[in-house]
Amino acid sequence: MNTSNIKKYAPVARKQFRDAVMQKLTTLGIEADKKGNLQITQATDLGDSVRYGQFSLDKSLASRRERLVKRAEKQGYDVLVEHIAYTWFNRFCAIRYMELHGYLEHGFRMLSHPTLAGGFEVLDHVPEVADALGLDKVRLVEMKLAGDRDEELYRELLLAQCHALHGAMPFLFEAVNDEIELVLPDNLTRTDSILRGLVDTIPAEDWEQVEVIGWLYQFYISEKKDDVIGKVVKSEDIPAATQLFTPNWIVQYLVQNSVGRQWLQTYPDSSLKGKMPYYIEPAEQTPEVQAQLAEITPSSIEPESIKVLDPACGSGHILTEAYNVLKAIYEERGYRTRDIPQLILENNIFGLDIDDRAAQLSGFAMLMLARQDDRRILGRGVRLNIVSLQESKLDIAELWTKLNFHQQVQRGSMGDMFAEGAALTNTDSAEYKLLMRTLALFTSAKTLGSLIQVSHEDEAALKAFLDGLYRLAVEGDIQQKEAAAELIPYIQQAWILAQRYDAVVANPPYMGGKGMNGELKEFAKKQFPDSKSDLFAMFMQHAFSLLKENGFNAQVNMQSWMFLSSYEALRGWLLANKTLITMAHLGARAFGQISGEVVQTTAWVISNNHTERYQPVFFRLIEGNEEQKQNSLLKRDNQFNSTAQNDFKKIPGTPIAYWAGNKLINAFHEVKLKEMADAKQGMATSDNERFLRYWTEVSHKNIKFGCRTHNESQVSHQKWYPYNKGGTFRRWYGNHEYVVNWKNDGEELKDFVEELNKLRPGGRLKNQEYYFLECINYSSLSSGFFSARYTNTGFLFDTKGSGIFPKDGNVKAFLSLLNSNVIQDFLDILCPTLDYSSIGINSLPVKLLSIPQIDTLLSISKEDWDNYEDSWDYSRNLLVKKKKNNIANSYFELIDSHKKTISELLNLEVENNKKIISIYGLSQNVSPNVDIKNITLTCNPDYRYSGEESNGFHGRFQSDTFVEFISYAIGCQMGRYSLDREGLVYAHEGNKGFVELVAEGAYKTFPADEDGILPLMDSDWFDDDVTARVKEFVRTVWGEEHLQKNLDFIAESLCLYAVKPKKGESSLDTIRRYLSTQFWKDHMKMYKKRPIYWLFSSGKEKAFECLVYLHRYNEGTLSRMRTEYVVPLLARYQGNIDLVNDQLKNAESGAATTRLKKELDGLTKKFNELRNFDDRLRHYADRRITIDLDDGVKINYGKFGDLLADVKAITGSAPQEA
Repeated sequence: MNTSNIKKYAPVARKQFRDAVMQKLTTLGIEADKKGNLQITQATDLGDSVRYGQFSLDKSLASRRERLVKRAEKQGYDVLVEHIAYTWFNRFCAIRYMELHGYLEHGFRMLSHPTLAGGFEVLDHVPEVADALGLDKVRLVEMKLAGDRDEELYRELLLAQCHALHGAMPFLFEAVNDEIELVLPDNLTRTDSILRGLVDTIPAEDWEQVEVIGWLYQFYISEKKDDVIGKVVKSEDIPAATQLFTPNWIVQYLVQNSVGRQWLQTYPDSSLKGKMPYYIEPAEQTPEVQAQLAEITPSSIEPESIKVLDPACGSGHILTEAYNVLKAIYEERGYRTRDIPQLILENNIFGLDIDDRAAQLSGFAMLMLARQDDRRILGRGVRLNIVSLQESKLDIAELWTKLNFHQQVQRGSMGDMFAEGAALTNTDSAEYKLLMRTLALFTSAKTLGSLIQVSHEDEAALKAFLDGLYRLAVEGDIQQKEAAAELIPYIQQAWILAQRYDAVVANPPYMGGKGMNGELKEFAKKQFPDSKSDLFAMFMQHAFSLLKENGFNAQVNMQSWMFLSSYEALRGWLLANKTLITMAHLGARAFGQISGEVVQTTAWVISNNHTERYQPVFFRLIEGNEEQKQNSLLKRDNQFNSTAQNDFKKIPGTPIAYWAGNKLINAFHEVKLKEMADAKQGMATSDNERFLRYWTEVSHKNIKFGCRTHNESQVSHQKWYPYNKGGTFRRWYGNHEYVVNWKNDGEELKDFVEELNKLRPGGRLKNQEYYFLECINYSSLSSGFFSARYTNTGFLFDTKGSGIFPKDGNVKAFLSLLNSNVIQDFLDILCPTLDYSSIGINSLPVKLLSIPQIDTLLSISKEDWDNYEDSWDYSRNLLVKKKKNNIANSYFELIDSHKKTISELLNLEVENNKKIISIYGLSQNVSPNVDIKNITLTCNPDYRYSGEESNGFHGRFQSDTFVEFISYAIGCQMGRYSLDREGLVYAHEGNKGFVELVAEGAYKTFPADEDGILPLMDSDWFDDDVTARVKEFVRTVWGEEHLQKNLDFIAESLCLYAVKPKKGESSLDTIRRYLSTQFWKDHMKMYKKRPIYWLFSSGKEKAFECLVYLHRYNEGTLSRMRTEYVVPLLARYQGNIDLVNDQLKNAESGAATTRLKKELDGLTKKFNELRNFDDRLRHYADRRITIDLDDGVKINYGKFGDLLADVKAITGSAPQEA
C-alpha cells in the first residue's frame, strides 16, 4: 500500500493531538511549567460548578477531574498528555476505519460525510443514530433544530459511539464515565478540527486494508523514536525505540512457514499450500533425516488446538496473517464460515506487548478481520488473548479482601467487620499463593516484557483462576467485580506466558546493550548469558521456551547473530539443539521505511528439536531494495539448500555461512593464519586530537621516516612518526596519511596512558614489540572488500589499522594471498559484517605461493599513490610530468597511460587469483575475475567514483585532473613545490630557511611568491593574484605559443564538473571564477578539513580574500597582508566609488543610471566590509600571533577569530573574538 500520505500525516497528528489535549487539560487546571513540572490549580466551589482559575466545570464531573489529577501525579504531566493524545488518536483511527467499511451499527459515517466535504453524516441522521446508540432522541433532535448547537450535539453522539463500542472493544473504548472523555479535544466540527487531517490527508482507498492501522501507529511514534534512539532508554520509551512495522511479504514468509508448515507436515496434500505464495518446500533430505522427521510428525491435527503467539505483537500485523492461514485451515476442515472468526480469536491467536497503544490496535485489527467474516462478531462478547503487559504495583491485601474468592465472608453481615482477618486466614490457599508468585514476576513488566518467564506447570491453575475471576467480574458483588477486573489482566498475561505454542512468530525489539537501562542489562546478564548483547537475541532464545516440542520459532531480526563472535555461544546452542528449516537472508533495505546499511536483517524459521544432518533452505537476498528482495523470494532466486546445518560447526566461530558450499567449508581444515603469522592490533591513543596529525599539518622536518627500533626513536629529536590507521578500501600500497607523536619512544603518550590506566585499566598501547616492523597493514572496518597493503619499516599502527607480521618474514607472499578472491570468500564467511577483526583474520586457512608479479603489483600501486598530493613522496603533477606541446595533448597522453596502468594491474590481479585458486583446488567455487571498480588506483575513475553514476565518470575525472593541476600550480606559487626540484621543497615552519632556498635557485624557473600570500579575488585587482599567476604558470610550462588554447582547455575541463559553464565568459574568467568560488571547497576536501592554504576572507561580499601557506606563516604575515594588499585595496575601492559617483551625475539614460547605482551599491558594500575587516586585521596584526605546527590545523586555525573562512567547519566551534 502507499504509505506516503500516512507518513506525512501521522507525526503531525501527534503534535496536533498533544497540543489539543494540553489545551483541554489547562481548562481543568492541570498544567506544567517550562521545566515540565506539574502545576495543579486549586478548585473553588461555586455550588453547582467548580472553578479552576478562569475555567469552570460542572460539579458532577469533578470526580473525573480528580482521577486525572491523580494520574498526572503518578505518571507525570508529559506521560499523561501522551497517553490521552494517543488514546483519542487510536479511537478516531478505529472509528474512521469502521465507518469506511460500514461496520458502525447505525450505518452512518461518524467522522465524515460521503458527499459533503467537511461534513458529518451522523448530523444528517440524528433520529436514527440516537435510536441505535440508545440516546434521548427527542432532546437530540431539538439540539439539531436549534441550529447553533452542532458542536455540542456532535460531541454527545461521538461519546455515545465510543460507549457503544466498549462492549466489543473494552481495550480501546472505555466504559461510561471514563475520565479521558473530559479531555476530548474541542472544536471538532470546525474546519480546522484535528479530525480534518485524518479524513482529508489519507484517501479512503488507503483504508482498505487493516494494516493501515499499523502504519499509522509506526509513523505516529516516529518522532518519539528519533528522540530516544542512541540513548539509554527509559522503560516508558522502549516501545518507541524498538518498534518497527514489518512488511507484509516478510510476515507472510514467517507465518506460512511456521503455522502453515505445521499443517502441511501432517497433511502434505492440503490445498493450503496453493494459498501460501511464500511457503518454502523442504530440501531433498537423506533417508535417515526423513525417518527422523516421520517420527516427530503428528498423524492428525485439530484446528482448534493450534496455538500461535506473537510475544511482541505491536499493532498486530503478524497475528492478522496468522488469522488468514488459520482461517484457510478451518475452511479446509469444513467449519462454518461464521463460526471460524470467534474460534480463531479465542483458541488460536495470542499476543503480548509492553505498549498499551500497540495492544489496543492489535486487538482492533483482529476484530476487524473477524468482522469481514462474521458481521455479528462485535456482539458475540469475544474474549481476545491479546494483552499489554502490566506492572503489578497493587495493594494485594486490599484486593484479596475485596475479591473474597472463596466466599468466606458474607457481604453486609456481622462477619464483614472482620473481613481483613478472614481474608488473611485464607492466605494459605492455592489461589492466594498463585496470585502472590504471579504478581511478583511482573513488577518490571514494562521493561522486561515477554522475556518474563512463567512456569508451564502453573498453566492449568492460572486458567482455572482466570475463569474464576471472569465469573466474579460478572456475577460477584460490587467489590468483587472491582477486584476481579483489576486482577484479570495480570492473571491473563501470566496464563499466556505459561502456555506452550505450536508457533511463536515475531519481529522482536532491537536494542543493544548501550540502549538498555540498568535493570534490563542486569536481567540480560543473569537470564540470557548467550544472547545478552541485544533484545532481539534474547527474544530469539526465549521463544523456544514458549514452544511445544517440535514447534516453530519464526522471526525476523538483525543478521548479526549469524556472524558476530558475541553470539557464538548462541549459534553453538542453536546448531546443537534446534533445526534450521528455512531462512531468507535480507541484508539492508528490506524494510522500505529504513534507508542505509544500519538495519540488516534475516527472516528465519527454526524447529524446536534437533534433526541430525537436516538441510535447510536458504535465500540470499542481500542485494537490491525491498521490492527486488520480495520478487526474488517469490521466484525462489538465489536459493541454497545443499549444506547440512552441522557443517557450519566446521567453520571457526560457527557462522551461518550457508552460501559457502561444502568445498569452501572443508578448506577450513588447512593451516590457520595464526600459526604462520601474527595478526596484531595496534595502539589506541585515547586522545587522537592530541597525539595524531595528518602528515601535511606538521613540519616535514619533524617527521621521522624509516625508524627501525625503539632505541632509534629514543635518540631521535623528531616528534612525529608515520602511523597506519586503516583508511578506505585500497589494495597493495597506500593510505599513509597520519603521523603520531612518538617522540623519545612515545614518552608523552606513555605517560598519558599510564595516568588513564590508573582510572580505567586497558591495553591502550598494544603489541609495542611490533612497532616499526615491516608488515601487511589492513583496515579492520570496511564498507566493502578486504584490502591489504604493504608497509615498510618505520610505522606505528592503530587498533583499526591492524598489522599482519609473517613469522618467516615472507611478507609479499602473504600480501598476494590476502588480496586474492579466495581470501575474500573466506572473509565473507568469517567476517560478513565487514568488521575484519583479528579473530577472523587469524582463522583464515593459509596456503602460500611465491608470486613473481607481486613486485610489479606493489610498484604500480605505490606509483599511483605517490602521484597525488596525499603522499609524502609526491614529486610533481602528472600533467607536468607528461608534458607535450600543449596541455590537451598532455592530458590525453596521461589518460592513455592511466588506461594501460589500470589494464596491467587488472591482468596481474586476475593472474594472482588464478594461482591462489589453483593451490586451494577451488576453481569450481571461486572466480578469478576482478571488477574494474575494485582496481584500487586513484587514476581509475571506476574505483575513484564507485557508488556514483558511471555515465559522468570521465568528464568528472578530467575536471578533477585540472583541479589537481591548479592545486599544484598554487603549491609552486607558495613554494611548497617547484618546477626545478621534485617532491616537497618547502614544508617547514615559520618561513625559516625559505630565503636560503630562493638563494640556492630552488625556484628559478617559476619564482615562488615572496611572502606566501596570494590574493584570491573575483576581479583582477592585483597583478600577482592567484589567477594571474596560474596563467603565468601555464605559460612557463607549455610556452607562449599555445597559451590561449591551453587556458581554453583548462576552462572547458573545469566546466565538466567543478563549475557550471557560463555563456560568454572568457577562459581566464572561468578559471578566476573557479578559483574564487570553488577552489577553497576542493582544497578543504583534498586535505580533509585540515587545509594547508588558509583562506583569509573579509566576509560574504568577498571584498578581499587571500590564501596564506600554513608552513610559511610567521608573526609578520598579517601586517604584510594589511600593508601590501588590504590598505591599497581600500584606496582602490574608494577611487572606484568616486568614479561611479561622477558617472552617475552624467548618466544619459535611465538604464545607465540603474546599472551605475547597482555597481555603486556593490562597491559600497565591499568597501564597508573591507574597512571593517581592516580594523580587525590591524588588531590581530598588532598581536603578532605565532603558531606551533605541532598543535595541528584545528587549534592554529582558531587563533585568528573571524579573519578566516569556515572556522567552525575546521575547528568545530564558532570563531572567538579576540
